Amino acid sequence: MGLVLDSSVTLAWAYGDETTQPVRQVFDLLSQSGGWVPGLWRLEVANVLEMGVRRNRHDRDFRDATLADLAQLPIQVDLETSQQAWNATLRLAEQYQLTLYDAAYLELALRRNLPLATLDEDLRHAAGKEKVQVLG
Repeated sequence: MGLVLDSSVTLAWAYGDETTQPVRQVFDLLSQSGGWVPGLWRLEVANVLEMGVRRNRHDRDFRDATLADLAQLPIQVDLETSQQAWNATLRLAEQYQLTLYDAAYLELALRRNLPLATLDEDLRHAAGKEKVQVLG
């Protein structure tokens, strides 16, 4: 089956103090069934982890180990995300007042007919309106 994984769930899993049972369940499902992310996911996740280093939330070793762990997961990067940016993704962002970044996750879930794992309330609301199953 699979799922679309956004950066909010990814980072909640990375930071143990933010991990909840629903987040663990998403990662169990991801480990079993695989997942999809838009091309920006790697940039978003790495950016938050780098900002954590700069703000002394954690060190470089934590950042690098987290990225190495994430690289081992069965996650596929969708190559069509940028092709959708100026049409389907933009329309979703406009319709639901989302950032284009968040709308990219919703567009991917819609296009691939997959559930969306997110903790972002605005994105969860938009996904519900689009009848996309929400995990997390």
